Amino acid sequence: MADPRFIVIYPRPKNIAAFERVYTEKHVPLAAKKIAGKTKIVTTKIVGSPQGTPPYYRMVQVHFPSMAALKRSAGTAGTQEALAHAVKISTGGAPIFLIAEEQTFEF
Repeated sequence: MADPRFIVIYPRPKNIAAFERVYTEKHVPLAAKKIAGKTKIVTTKIVGSPQGTPPYYRMVQVHFPSMAALKRSAGTAGTQEALAHAVKISTGGAPIFLIAEEQTFEF
């Protein structure tokens, strides 16, 4: 079964320490409170790449129980506020927003 995700990819910030502070202390709590219908938020810090300094710094997956729930959430004022805040704090350039379906293969 394909599970819907809203993904945010942040470019490498100009000042990593400052970004981390505002991201962890302000943005994550705001998103947790304001994004309607989510089941969980998974955030990943990119720590390196075999190709050199990675152009991206954080990737966030907001999980939803259905694509319909994701679409309903996208239209709410709270989700729009969280997305606007994501853009505001992204000092390395505009974040990338994606809608995806996760598919798991087990071996």
